[in-house]
Amino acid sequence: MSPPAPLYLCGPTASGKSSLAVEIARQADGEVVNADAYQLYRGLETLTAAPTREQREIVPHHLFGVLDPDEGCDAMRFRELALPVIEEVLSRGKLPIVTGGSGLYLKFLTHGPSPLPTGDPAHRERLAALSLNELVERLKHLDPVEAARTDLMNRRYVTRAVEICELSGERCSDLRDRWETITADVGNKLRGIFIQRERADLHQRIHRRSAEMLDGAIEEVAVLGDASETLGMAIGYREVRELLDGGIDRETCVERIRTATRQYAKRQETWFRREAWLKPLVWAPDAAVPLNPALRLAGIRF
Repeated sequence: MSPPAPLYLCGPTASGKSSLAVEIARQADGEVVNADAYQLYRGLETLTAAPTREQREIVPHHLFGVLDPDEGCDAMRFRELALPVIEEVLSRGKLPIVTGGSGLYLKFLTHGPSPLPTGDPAHRERLAALSLNELVERLKHLDPVEAARTDLMNRRYVTRAVEICELSGERCSDLRDRWETITADVGNKLRGIFIQRERADLHQRIHRRSAEMLDGAIEEVAVLGDASETLGMAIGYREVRELLDGGIDRETCVERIRTATRQYAKRQETWFRREAWLKPLVWAPDAAVPLNPALRLAGIRF
């Protein structure tokens, strides 16, 4: 077998990441490491579609249910949690299979934090007072290159580009170009898989899973105490909370969850398709877990 090195298994929600990760781990002497933002939390295993108890008993799983519901989390904290776990798994000669659909969390883990400055509320408020035309002219003055490749009708994009220039004191285009070069170099040293399913197949899986998980999700949310801002953004949490409060009925709740999940899956697909270092793995409708194709893409040989 090839020597262990992290394998990153990505894909949209409901694509089958958990089941494939278990099969790879069984075959390649691996252990699953969570890279889903919401599966880090305990108490909402059904709502967040965390691996089942049966799956966890087959192979070791890490970083599932390690945070209290009221704890905040972001991509940097996840990186700090995940790196020691991955190193510990590697130290025992095992294969860490880092599995999840949270693109930003995975990006921070694999490539490190972006050099772009974080937003400043006071500065952004000042920019909000400007018209779109004023923002566009400011961007053209500060960074003509970035202005030429930015959708100048999208106020959010223009504002962010201006913000980066003014907060960093550098051209946004220079920062982004350097970061793309760095990430491309890092990506050449990584191995990762991106599960792809036909759109209709994925939607059908989302439709079915949303209905199947609702009863369990209602029970979880009903007994949950305070939820952090991060956890409160989990798909289904707000919908189930509104159902419990009497604001919507069950049918409306499950349909809203389905709609939000489909939209999220589309964003995930867009994110992962941009990551050139991820190799696509097509999973046909009703097909068995594509273990052998996944092993070949990952360069795992026996």
